[in-house]
Amino acid sequence: MENIKIIQTAHYIPEKAVFNAELTKLMDTSDEWISSRTGIKKRNISIGENTSDLCTHVAEDLLVKSGWKADELDLIVVATMSPDSYTPATAAIVQGNLQASNAFAFDVSAACSGFAYAFEVASQFLLTKRCCKVMVIGGETLSKVVDWSDRATAVLFGDGAAGVLLATDQTGKSQILASDLQTFGADCDKLSAGVNNALSEFPPKLSERREISAFKMDGRAVYSFATREVPLSLQRACEKAQIDVAQIDVFILHQANERIIKTISKRLRIPLSKFPVNINHYGNTSAASEPILLDELIASQRIKRGDVVALVGFGGGLTVGTQIIKY
Repeated sequence: MENIKIIQTAHYIPEKAVFNAELTKLMDTSDEWISSRTGIKKRNISIGENTSDLCTHVAEDLLVKSGWKADELDLIVVATMSPDSYTPATAAIVQGNLQASNAFAFDVSAACSGFAYAFEVASQFLLTKRCCKVMVIGGETLSKVVDWSDRATAVLFGDGAAGVLLATDQTGKSQILASDLQTFGADCDKLSAGVNNALSEFPPKLSERREISAFKMDGRAVYSFATREVPLSLQRACEKAQIDVAQIDVFILHQANERIIKTISKRLRIPLSKFPVNINHYGNTSAASEPILLDELIASQRIKRGDVVALVGFGGGLTVGTQIIKY
């Protein structure tokens, strides 16, 4: 059976580390308050590098590790909620940086579910034989959309990027077993960033400033959503794959909050040992969080070929996305 194989993984974290103690200079908070509620001890912040720069580091690393040439790529997809600009797409900038002249490129915007959604899109291009070699990257510079005086949100987020190279696998040893994507647009106001309001009149007043809003989140609503919908999404995907949830070897959940991950583990009745975390090091990196953790687990051989892995994103939209793969 022809299916999809993850050929290579890579990630990039900007150099500047910001520990919880440093945030106490910006807002009324403490290391104990942040770490006890979220599990986060530090995050890394991009200085002088935009989302496309972080993604380009990942892209170049992927090519070096795989031995692929840039002009062999057919498609580049970048999942991000913090693009360099409205247009061009961040993926287009990455394509230009790589000189991947034969690849078409576009962004996917699904916030913290972005990587799962982009993975699905890329897979369909491969399965329909429209493409042979595909690059999927999740990249964020959330530091530029956060209000650094708001302790409800600023303490949560960090910057980073990670990605995968995908190709078809005719042996069937590596497979996408099933996926589940859900959107709950009626709750779109529960998590937002970069809201760009319409003009109040025309012609606009010269004094009317075009401001883009900072990140806003209803923490309780998002917590309730994630702990309810992620188990349901996993169960639906497992039914499609005709496996039991317990047969999954590793659960790579979006690193939003350690409490959320513990609650999901409990509701699924799956040992917490199957839910690795790195949120303590990086914070919430949105679309980058799953591929960062995936790359680390592969590098440490926690994930080996043949393992069944669940990649699950959840967040703005509101959205949830699950990919169950045989690595």
